[in-house]
Amino acid sequence: MNDYQLEVTKKLLEINTIKIQPSSPFTWASGWLSPIYCDNRKVLSYPATRTFICDQFVRIIKEKYPQAEIIAGVATGAIAHGVLVAEKLGLPFVYVRSKPKDHGLENLIEGDLQVGQKVVIIEDLVSTGGSSLKAAEALSNSGGDVLGMVAIFTYDFPVANENFKKAGVELSTLSNYQTLIKLAFDEGEVTLEEMENLQNWRKNPAEWGR
Repeated sequence: MNDYQLEVTKKLLEINTIKIQPSSPFTWASGWLSPIYCDNRKVLSYPATRTFICDQFVRIIKEKYPQAEIIAGVATGAIAHGVLVAEKLGLPFVYVRSKPKDHGLENLIEGDLQVGQKVVIIEDLVSTGGSSLKAAEALSNSGGDVLGMVAIFTYDFPVANENFKKAGVELSTLSNYQTLIKLAFDEGEVTLEEMENLQNWRKNPAEWGR
């Protein structure tokens, strides 16, 4: 656990971006039951947290991808975060839709991406990695040179780690599931029994709670 990951996690919990309810799980669009819910869009409503998140994105990009030439946000949750990061770095910005528009130019990528431009992708949340990696693929197919992806939070599912490895996309995150539940346990927000239940969910989320 890095210091910045702990600090980001604390800030996300403080503004109720992440809710932990192992005894009253949420239902995802996929039908999976989940003991936690993460809504990083709320970050945008809190200027101090928003700035801190942006600064951490910028720091990582400067350290790992100093050759970055353009920032790409994944629609819709990471568009605003990506714009903030691009503005701070003085770089161009594009965003990637989940599917092409059904009218007009039918764009999948909005903005001007030049062939060969070195891209860093901003994402708000990574679960299985499916939609995030589709965005990376779209950028590559349009001529972008994807250097890596930086996200606010990951559930750190084994399947996601495998998907990113297969796709050859490096993922860095500001916070993650293990840091979250350890912090929640240390602060007495979850019991030891709930902690074990939360660990079991991460190992097999599709079958958990059935």
